[in-house]
Amino acid sequence: MVTRLVLGCGAIAHSILDEFVERRGETFVLDPDASRVESLRNEKIAAEQADVTAPAVLRGVDRDPGIVFVGSDDTLENLQTARAAERVFEDAYVVAYAAADATREQRDELESLVDDVVTAGFPIVERVESTVASGDSRRVRRLRETLQSVDGTLGVFMHDNPDPDAIAAAVALARIADSLGLDAEPCYFGDISHQENRAFVNLLELDLRQLDAEEFDAEEFGGIALVDHSRPGVNDQLPPEVDVDVVIDHHPPKEEIEARFVDIREDMGATSTLMTEYLQRFNLELDRAVATALLYGIRVDTKDFSREITTTDFEAGADLLPTADIDVLERVESPSISADTLDIVARAIKNRHLDGTTLATCVGSISDRDALAQAADRLLAMEGVTVTFVYGFMEGTIYVSARSRGNEIDLGEVLREAFGEMGSAGGHADMAGAQIPLGVFEEIAEESESMVSILEDAIGERFFDAVRDAR
Repeated sequence: MVTRLVLGCGAIAHSILDEFVERRGETFVLDPDASRVESLRNEKIAAEQADVTAPAVLRGVDRDPGIVFVGSDDTLENLQTARAAERVFEDAYVVAYAAADATREQRDELESLVDDVVTAGFPIVERVESTVASGDSRRVRRLRETLQSVDGTLGVFMHDNPDPDAIAAAVALARIADSLGLDAEPCYFGDISHQENRAFVNLLELDLRQLDAEEFDAEEFGGIALVDHSRPGVNDQLPPEVDVDVVIDHHPPKEEIEARFVDIREDMGATSTLMTEYLQRFNLELDRAVATALLYGIRVDTKDFSREITTTDFEAGADLLPTADIDVLERVESPSISADTLDIVARAIKNRHLDGTTLATCVGSISDRDALAQAADRLLAMEGVTVTFVYGFMEGTIYVSARSRGNEIDLGEVLREAFGEMGSAGGHADMAGAQIPLGVFEEIAEESESMVSILEDAIGERFFDAVRDAR
């Protein structure tokens, strides 16, 4: 349902309110004049008094508008309001009114800030409603323009050893690029080794390209897009200096992101939710494989709609459900468990150390890093355990997987505090991970008991300390 937000209700804005109100969707007015607000309320129009030129005030608006109409009679005030609206309502179609006395400079600035500038007598309602109905919001247009400017194949890069959310998001963005006549390849470095993830890719017959970092040539691609992560060279094996065209993610970045188009929405539960919205805004019909992939991506990243979930995530899931293949999802979620995974789970149980309700265990040398996550999940079912921390090493790197029950601590923040300076770490409040260079420990024989003992002192105890500090 489209929400229309009117910022400043001058004569022109007031004249179109009746048409707005009669159409589907909610119409809401903010105006700095108390008497005008009272008059609007008497006309049964939802209105509040507010400083419409202040970004902080607009961010507090409990609305997600599809249309923002900047409608004061004062062009200078509309300029100030447009500057604020442009910063706050990135995904809305913003229209501003320019009075007859507006200077050329004022009109030029308004046109640089908003999607459309109108004057008296302009068919505002019809023009705006038809544009929004076509899904042509500012964010969508910017993405379209960025993709259309790519000369050559677009490489859509997931993070290393991608999870379902990253895989689904990459497939969806490649689908959008294809609709614009652009060749696109969903790409990843590392492996898809988790049994469920392999089943997910195979059963849906997703066409993904696995790359080798040593043989990677950026010149092969006319453009680079990152999904479910935001920086080249961080959690992927792209060269850190590579130019990035598109970033779409839901994880908070550690520093400013450099790309031609950036959409990072930290409040969303999954990147797949964002990609579902883009597919809808581009008016693309969902095929069964893409819909199933996106639904699974949302389910996994939100822990089946129970973690860090928003209304938008629920709505995306509801939109995907009629098209998704539920039989495939049931098969994906019931894969066989490999002997290597069972061996790592056994080692995790044997080597466990407890500090209150926190369990940490080093499983030593591993060949499948995804088995750590499965071990962390299984150990969380042990009586009296609310936090699990499972780690092992392979190819010069210590890999960590952590899980928690309840909301006593934020695991992602705990791992960032404990290991952020040593390597890369982060994740969700109840599911997080880290990668730490093995460094000097590599000088020790990889499968010796002393290696495990040293890591328990250096890594396990550091985690225990970080958990104690967080409680």
